[in-house]
Amino acid sequence: MFIIFLRFSDSRAQAGQFMEGHNAWLKQGFDSGIFVLAGSLQPDAGGAILAHNIDRDGLDTLLQKDPFVAERVVSAEIHEVTPARIDERLVFLKG
Repeated sequence: MFIIFLRFSDSRAQAGQFMEGHNAWLKQGFDSGIFVLAGSLQPDAGGAILAHNIDRDGLDTLLQKDPFVAERVVSAEIHEVTPARIDERLVFLKG
């Protein structure tokens, strides 16, 4: 499982012109079953995604397809987590 932080860069003013593509990219991640959560980092610092069912190389490739990443509106910070204890409602994340 991966936690991805998409932190705004100095180019954040360009976010509006790439928002439609970014949202389409997010939808594709959810539709494929890779993304299980996406939301905003507070206060207005970027976004975060919880991903599973993908390996690190695949995730790196997928992230490069995000217009925000490709156009350097955000930088991606990836943390891999191996669940050791998990609530039964989230057992599907254990893989």
